Amino acid sequence: MSLTDITTRLARAATEAGRPPGDITLIAVSKLQPPARVEAVLKTGHRAFGENRVQEAAGKWPEWRAQYPEVSLHLVGPLQTNKARQALDLFDAVHSLDRPRLARRLADLAQERGACPALFVQVNTGAEPQKAGVLPDDLDGFVAECREMDLPLAGLMCIPPVDDEPAGHFSMLRDMAARNGLPGLSMGMSDDFETAIAHGATHVRVGSAIFGARDY
Repeated sequence: MSLTDITTRLARAATEAGRPPGDITLIAVSKLQPPARVEAVLKTGHRAFGENRVQEAAGKWPEWRAQYPEVSLHLVGPLQTNKARQALDLFDAVHSLDRPRLARRLADLAQERGACPALFVQVNTGAEPQKAGVLPDDLDGFVAECREMDLPLAGLMCIPPVDDEPAGHFSMLRDMAARNGLPGLSMGMSDDFETAIAHGATHVRVGSAIFGARDY
């Protein structure tokens, strides 16, 4: 697989869903990828990238962003409260707002800085005990809390349970976003991004299908 293959499939899925391909942001998830692979994708002109860890992003992206200032960097993994300040320096969007304490920390930093990345609330659509995210029953109240803090909510994010059909989770996320007046839907990864697009995804997060298998 390659970036060209993925963008072709994305365009086809968008067309089949009656949507303009330009409405969907393809986030190339570069976590744990060798620099040469990331640089190869940068050289194609792709500019939306995702990282899972603040520390890893801090070690490799400042230099690339100096060279490619149009890059949009997305945090797609968990955010520890003590890493929030560093995250706000690095990322244009955070896809893992998942608890009131983190919301309050981000709100305080946003007030101090006068700016904040776009924020996606992570929803634990499968109510999995080992997984981060706001439970579906708690979502409306959490969104209201975040709005009271003047946080710039862009949308919702989910990672469906591995053994479930993802379509039901994508539909659930779409309905919750619509109910709360949130336009962004960060959902769909390498194995299911076409299904996510059919259910309204605005951001899909694709890693190994673009870069190749990661070396853990």
